[in-house]
Amino acid sequence: MYLRKLAILNFKNLADASLDLKERINCFVGENGAGKTNVLDAVYYLSMTKSSMSLTDGQCVRHGEEFFMLDGAYSTDAGASESIVCSFSRRTGKTLKRNGKEYERLSDHVGLIPAVMVSPADTALISDAADERRRYLNAFISQLDRTYLRAVMRYNAVLAERNKLLKISSDETMLAVYDEQLAAHGMVIHQMRSRYVERLQPVVAECYRAISDDRESVELTYRSELDERPMAELLKASRERDMINRFTTAGVHRDDLLLKIGGYPLRKYGSQGQQKSFLAALKLAQCTIVTEERGEKPLLLLDDLFDKLDTGRVERLLKLVSDERFGRIFITDCNRARLEALLDKACGEYALFTVEEGGITQVR
Repeated sequence: MYLRKLAILNFKNLADASLDLKERINCFVGENGAGKTNVLDAVYYLSMTKSSMSLTDGQCVRHGEEFFMLDGAYSTDAGASESIVCSFSRRTGKTLKRNGKEYERLSDHVGLIPAVMVSPADTALISDAADERRRYLNAFISQLDRTYLRAVMRYNAVLAERNKLLKISSDETMLAVYDEQLAAHGMVIHQMRSRYVERLQPVVAECYRAISDDRESVELTYRSELDERPMAELLKASRERDMINRFTTAGVHRDDLLLKIGGYPLRKYGSQGQQKSFLAALKLAQCTIVTEERGEKPLLLLDDLFDKLDTGRVERLLKLVSDERFGRIFITDCNRARLEALLDKACGEYALFTVEEGGITQVR
C-alpha cells in the first residue's frame, strides 16, 4: 500500500498541510512537541478510524477549531487507486468516505488500508496490565478478519450487559442466556488469537535476531483460561464467584501475552534497548503476517526511532525494514543529521520533511 498524497486540516496541532509523498520512505524531523508524531497519527487514523494514542475524536481537533479533516490518496500494491477522507465535527460527529461514498459502519473500513505503528507508547505492552496486550491483539487481528472484529464487539457488548446484571440481580435464567452468547463469541476469539500468536512467534524471533545481531533469543506465548476447558464450563464454574464479586471473573477478557527474553520475563530482565527491540520485532512480524494474509504490504510507521536504541540496533533495524518484504515507511526523529546519515547508509532514496510549530515543509 502506497500513500501518495496526504492532506491535513486542523488535526491536533497541525493547521493545514498538503504532502506529496515518496513511494518507499518518508521522514519527519523536528523538535519535541513540534507535531511529528501527529503526522504519523493522521496516517494511522485514516487506516483505523481512530487515533493511535487513545484520544477521543474531540481531542484530535486543533485548539480553537470546530472540526478536522484528513484526506489520503493511495495506490494499492496491485495498482488500484483509493481515496479515503475522514472528517470530524464537534457538532455533527465523524464521517468516513471511500472514493466519495460514505461508510454506513466505520468498522467496515478497518483492514482496507493496513497500517502498523511502532512508538514509545508501545512500552505499555510490556509494563502495563494484560488489557494493553489484549488491545494489541484485537487491533492486529481485526485488520485481517472481520469475523474476529465482530466477535470481539459482540463479546464486549454481552460482557457489559452480564456485568450490569450481576451488579443488581442473580437472575440465573438471564445469566444462562448471556453465558451462551459469551461462550460462542469467546470460542471464536480464542481460536483466532491462538492461531495468530502461533504464527507471530517464529517471525518475532527472526526479526529480533536481525535487530540484536543474534545476541539474545525471545519468546511470545498466548495464555488463556480456554486452553484448559471450554468457556461454557468456565462460566458455569465461576458463576457463584461472579455473583459474589458482581462481575465476570472468567473468560477471554482475561487472556494475556507472555513476553520473554532468554527464557525470563521481558518486563523484569530486559533492558530498555532489548524491550524496544522486542516491540519493533513484534510489529515487523505483524507486518509480515498482514502481507501474507492480505497480499498488501501495510504502511509502517516508526515514531521516535532512536528512542532507547543504540546506533548498531538502529542501523540493523533500518536495513531490515528497507528489505522488499516490507512496504512504505514513515519515520520521525529529532536529529536531522543523524537520521540522514543512517538513511543514506542503509536505505538510499527518501523524502525528508521538517515539522515546526504545526507547519510541515519538504526539504528533500
